[in-house]
Amino acid sequence: MSEIVCFGEVMLRLITPHFSTLADAPSLDLAFGGAEANAAVQLAQFGRSAAFVSRLPENGLGDRCIADLRGRGVDTGAVLRGGSRIGVYFLEPGVGQRPGRVSYDRQNSAASEMRPGMVDWDAVLAGAKWFHWSGITAALSAGCAALCAEACEAAKRLGLTVSFDVNYRLKLWSREAAAATLRPLMRHVDVCVAGESDAVDILGVPPHPGDEEQRLPATARTLAEMHGFRTVAMTCRAGDSASHTTFRAMIHSGGASSFSRRHEITVVDRVGAGDSFTGGLIHALLRGDENARAIEFAAATAAWKHTIYGDWNRGSVAEIEVLAGGTGGGRIGR
Repeated sequence: MSEIVCFGEVMLRLITPHFSTLADAPSLDLAFGGAEANAAVQLAQFGRSAAFVSRLPENGLGDRCIADLRGRGVDTGAVLRGGSRIGVYFLEPGVGQRPGRVSYDRQNSAASEMRPGMVDWDAVLAGAKWFHWSGITAALSAGCAALCAEACEAAKRLGLTVSFDVNYRLKLWSREAAAATLRPLMRHVDVCVAGESDAVDILGVPPHPGDEEQRLPATARTLAEMHGFRTVAMTCRAGDSASHTTFRAMIHSGGASSFSRRHEITVVDRVGAGDSFTGGLIHALLRGDENARAIEFAAATAAWKHTIYGDWNRGSVAEIEVLAGGTGGGRIGR
């Protein structure tokens, strides 16, 4: 029995080395990643008991993926085996003024063929406190969307807190399709993570005027009122270079909003930073942090992830707490 259960697709990640393009790369580095798996790994890294639910083929790649997840401390006992292939994404890292690019090869993946009735949610969720999913999983197929609904209904019936990250991906579905599928499921969600554009385009919040300090709290408050969310967290980044970004976040809960400090980041690998943010937020909320401390910890977790190669973050709670407190990496720890 795990404290947190995350549900989604984990994929094979193939990345071009040395900032090369796919057209010129002589080789590809192999790893695994995926939004909900990334969050599960982050939670396990922080010492939480985290389980991951998905479906992987019964072949060497499926075995390797499960072994890697287990090696990061994630419970994979609820991962189904079957289907013919694992989904793949190719990553060309950005540098300077050249943005990064992701190409998917995930059609007919084992995970995309999941459907209602395949997971015994009562057994998987027994004894858990928290269930996490994202819009990416619902985008994979009509069967996956229906399975998301089935999972949320079971989680609420069993008294779990349900968190959701919009995670809109233009290459997977249209904004109209995402809105039509996701909005009816929001009644099950307690904690919502969304970017400002996702809140407007997918979850139906009208645009709010003003600067960031005005818009984000107003958007989060409207989201909570429209969909009944207990907590809304929003991230905001800015930067004209793939090699450098600024990152901060905001939380709205209990009628009050709080911003994190703004982090100035030199980017090693930004993929998975949002998932690490969500993992950090879940950890902070589970330990009972007040708004200000929770959002500082979550934002620092995301900032730290930008400096780690691969989808899966490293870094202890103690290290993240130092960064959350405003002490960065200017000096070598000796």
